[in-house]
Amino acid sequence: MSARLIDGKKIAEEIENELKAKVSKMDTPPKLSVIQVGDDPASTSYIKAKSSAAKRVGIELTHHHLSTDTTESGLSSLIGRLNSSVDGIIVQLPLPKRLESALNEIEPENDVDGFHPANLGRLVQGKSGMKPCTPAGIVELLYRSGNDPKGKNVVIVGRSTIVGKPLSLILSQKGVDATVTLCHSRTSNLQSFCKEADVLIVAVGSPDTVTAAMVKPGAIVVDVGVNPTDSGLVGDVSSDVKEIAGQLTPVPGGVGPMTVAMLMSNTVDSASKN
Repeated sequence: MSARLIDGKKIAEEIENELKAKVSKMDTPPKLSVIQVGDDPASTSYIKAKSSAAKRVGIELTHHHLSTDTTESGLSSLIGRLNSSVDGIIVQLPLPKRLESALNEIEPENDVDGFHPANLGRLVQGKSGMKPCTPAGIVELLYRSGNDPKGKNVVIVGRSTIVGKPLSLILSQKGVDATVTLCHSRTSNLQSFCKEADVLIVAVGSPDTVTAAMVKPGAIVVDVGVNPTDSGLVGDVSSDVKEIAGQLTPVPGGVGPMTVAMLMSNTVDSASKN
């Protein structure tokens, strides 16, 4: 029997409708600035999705498209001006390595991506603050699909600072109360860890990282991967997993829309505080 698909697009639409209602009661619409350096096609596609979501919710989004020869001081100067005039700032990744330090110029309260060291530090301490959008979206997806992680054995495959590490912190916080195991590409006998998971979350950016033989029958599997192939986008989870898992997020249409929805949520929250 095939796994039931968890429709991230539908849940994201629910969140957007809730945000739209909040924005309609605000005196001025929230303001979000997106900075793009260069012409990476994937970045352009992601920004288009964010722009569409902002329009649906009622957020004013401004796209600052900079050339690849932009200097660190030029990028820092732009961020400095935006810090005092908007509610949220995101710098679309990937970014040339020489410019990465400029990310820290974003004020933590405007860091709606949730990547600033101060926001990650607050997450470690269990304090309130901007949470990274993909991890926050995954947790919201679990709750809204009837999969409360409390008391569950959750295994995360992938230890990036964008998904794996912050997600492990959110899920293990008091009030969420999952028991979390964080695995990665150098985990010995990865299959044995995955096989114990009530909830298995895969975020490594490589197709077929997890196969059916690695999944506990009836487990909830969240596929975070987005990998372009000749036959279209695929996740990190093999297609045969759907025959073993109880529930599964599709790619596309699973975690991706949730990430964008949480970016909108962070922006609205920031505007409410400002």
